[in-house]
Amino acid sequence: MRLNLRLMSVHAHPDDESSKGAATLAKYAAEGVEVLVVTCTGGERGDVLNPAMDRPGVRENLAAIRRDEMAEARRILGVRQHFLGFVDSGLPGPGEPLPEGCFALAPLEQAAGRLVGLMRSFRPHVVVTYDETGGYPHPDHIRTHQVTAAAFDAAGEAGRHPEAGAPWRPLKLYYQGGLSRPWFQALHDAMTARGLDSGMREVLAELPSAESGSGSGSGLEITTRVPCAEYFATRDRALLAHATQIDPNAGFMLHDRDVEREVWPTEDYHLARSHVDVALPEDDLFAGVRCPRRPTAAAGAAASPGCG
Repeated sequence: MRLNLRLMSVHAHPDDESSKGAATLAKYAAEGVEVLVVTCTGGERGDVLNPAMDRPGVRENLAAIRRDEMAEARRILGVRQHFLGFVDSGLPGPGEPLPEGCFALAPLEQAAGRLVGLMRSFRPHVVVTYDETGGYPHPDHIRTHQVTAAAFDAAGEAGRHPEAGAPWRPLKLYYQGGLSRPWFQALHDAMTARGLDSGMREVLAELPSAESGSGSGSGLEITTRVPCAEYFATRDRALLAHATQIDPNAGFMLHDRDVEREVWPTEDYHLARSHVDVALPEDDLFAGVRCPRRPTAAAGAAASPGCG
């Protein structure tokens, strides 16, 4: 019997799912995998980053607009989406306090319990989120990592969050490894060699030059590279659906897509935890899940389904 694979991707704000791993989500959804994007906050304290959208009525209705943008991006990617219901923390300046009631100040056990309930109802085999740095130092991204890691560990334990439903143990936890310095450098070098303006010099100047391994700017080791170049156009359409956040004439939207497909046709991840045997490196988030040989489950832990 065929295993119905399920993937959960947990993000801080609307638009994060389209800028981090969106081609992967579209690829798996097209292949029949059930994909659920979890958005921890509504992006209520975000800014309007597209000058064309900075007009009367937008800032005043930003939360509702971002929900509509998220709905369109979800449709383009072919995935399901769920708001976890926390309030955007914003990005306070140095020495400024976090706003009362925001996601970053939510008690970890409470916030993780909410995600545990969703994990137990959706029953993902694979969960993807950010590493300990959040990918960049936004308090909501860091909290998203903390909440997701805690929920991943708790979801399969019957004695934890009993109010959240029957235990379910996800099998693999990944961290996003995209938009790394090696990615920027490879595209910059390739476009420069072709006589194209890469537009990436300023970004490279700001990123750390010393790294360990081949991961992100923070030195995250890349264990898994998912080939998904044929879904870059889908990723771009989903990104542009977040019109308040994405300027089509700036930043990530400017590099040559044919060059990207040629020199970096994957989206990249770090395997943080696994309850199935794996052989690294991987090219599939479900490697070891499709027909797993699992270690014996610990006492009190919920078993997850095998192959067939």
